[in-house]
Amino acid sequence: MKYLIASDIHGSAHYCALLRERFLAERPQKMILLGDLLYHGARNPLPREYDTLKTAEILNSMKQDILCIKGNCDSQVDTLVLEFPVEADFAFLPAGERTLLFAHGHLTPAVLKKGDILVNGHFHVPAFEEREQYTYVNCGSVSIPKENSPHSYLIFEDNVFTWKDVETGLPFLTRPL
Repeated sequence: MKYLIASDIHGSAHYCALLRERFLAERPQKMILLGDLLYHGARNPLPREYDTLKTAEILNSMKQDILCIKGNCDSQVDTLVLEFPVEADFAFLPAGERTLLFAHGHLTPAVLKKGDILVNGHFHVPAFEEREQYTYVNCGSVSIPKENSPHSYLIFEDNVFTWKDVETGLPFLTRPL
């Protein structure tokens, strides 16, 4: 299976449209969105082309392909404009002998076991870290990257994580499990 994983669109119609282009080019089985879809949050600047309704329209055009996790900037009112579920705190998917746990990052469940992979966004910085009990992966941010990282998304295929620049589609980091 091939998954496109992205987080922290924060209402940027510009970067959401680029993400849709990457989705169409990559042709994954699912796009897994790790929250913070429409609103920018009090600590973030307004992203480029901040337009929550246009962002929702773009995402709704892909609704059958989206699995979504709720972020700290997402709320129940988002369900009024989004045509796919956005209220799950976590999702689990098998990856061979391991389990991928998807979360936004502001909540972390204590159900990880040795060898599991925690994949989240929230911090806006791409990361891959082997920790004592699990592997930590962060896809970065589509619209408001931090620490001089690119506007990014993540591809997971054949037990390999590949971070790509949403503006160019070019990879900038690859890590096998």
